[in-house]
Amino acid sequence: MVNLLELKPPVATTTLAFSCHSDDLRLHRGEEEPLLGHLLFGLFVFEQDRSSGLREPQPPPPRRQCFKLEVMIKTLEWTADGVRFIDQTRLPTEEIYLTSRTYREVADAIVTMVVRGAPAIGVAAALGVALGARDSQARTMADFRAEFDVICNTLAATRPTAVNLFWAIARMRETFAASGGAGDDPGSIEKIRDALLAQAQRMYLEDIAACEQMGAHGALLMPASGGILTHCNAGALATCGYGTALGVIRSAVALGKTIHVYADETRPFLQGSRLTAWELNKDGIPTTVISDNMAGAMMAQGKIQAVIVGADRIAANGDVANKIGTYTVAVLAAEHKIPFYVAAPWSTVDIDTPSGATIPIEQRNPREVTHMGERQVVPDGVKVENPAFDVTPNRFINAIITERGVARAPYQESLAKLSAGRALANFTFNNLSH
Repeated sequence: MVNLLELKPPVATTTLAFSCHSDDLRLHRGEEEPLLGHLLFGLFVFEQDRSSGLREPQPPPPRRQCFKLEVMIKTLEWTADGVRFIDQTRLPTEEIYLTSRTYREVADAIVTMVVRGAPAIGVAAALGVALGARDSQARTMADFRAEFDVICNTLAATRPTAVNLFWAIARMRETFAASGGAGDDPGSIEKIRDALLAQAQRMYLEDIAACEQMGAHGALLMPASGGILTHCNAGALATCGYGTALGVIRSAVALGKTIHVYADETRPFLQGSRLTAWELNKDGIPTTVISDNMAGAMMAQGKIQAVIVGADRIAANGDVANKIGTYTVAVLAAEHKIPFYVAAPWSTVDIDTPSGATIPIEQRNPREVTHMGERQVVPDGVKVENPAFDVTPNRFINAIITERGVARAPYQESLAKLSAGRALANFTFNNLSH
């Protein structure tokens, strides 16, 4: 078994070709040697030259190797018993896995942040839809359609800001309709169940592929050495196993870059100190946790060379909704002339939302602010604000990294081009050869 993070780039150039099998996501060394210290996931071949960076994709050779991606952390997975999650509310001191056996339990896992992170929320919802459809007792298509609507609406009501949630449910609705959901033949019910599960599992694989492709694009933007600040958790725990912002960092480390991560603790839910530090520590990537109010001081001391964060929704003009406190970090980065990057899959880009002003911001339970665990830290009777997200205006963002490519200002134009164009990574697993 190859540990991606232990690989060192060889001299000269190496060509990689790879494909994916849905039943096995482990990465194995192929026939060709030496294996380059970075993997791009998909049906493409790239050449990596240390002096010139990433070259244009080349057609695959007649005899392809097969590289299978090893998921770093199993954030979520489909099982015969239901959807299995790592319980992120118990980290970092306990690594506990829970199984949601009904779609309502999946919805509860999303609300209570057992599973969190926009990409993971989307795939969790898709698996929840498939679970609800599998367990439906409907005997007629009319009853099955009605129950399917309840399932989708229940999951859609969980968290309002992450657009990936609505993107995933929309895909499941399309699959339902395309598989015979509009007809009256009850014999179609089993076919629809199978199609929904296949679609949800396809989204799972696509998410890992997208994160790998983002890593390829974003690693080239990271400094050769130095400190990188991140806010919240945009890693394997926020996706199906590789990460967006942390996926870029992982890919940069795999390329041989010497990076030290500074992780904002990210009040009030502490995703940075609890989750980011936990998974980077497991990877052996040097990490220092700082409280949120230390970021400016670290920048002033020259300890931060770049900032990279994830996103829960990106508007058509490039405004970015992300975990509360991101806007503050972006302003500090601009003041210190430090590049500020956002990494997110294309499913996070909401072309139908013109600007950040119209992104709905989730308001969470005040107890997350008034208490640290079971200990109350705010006096009774004091009002509390607890928005889960803020919006960073596009003028503070140096680039938005997606699997389709890197967008730069003016974002209205660059995001529109990525949306309309046939980007390199714009594929689904329907296109994969087996």
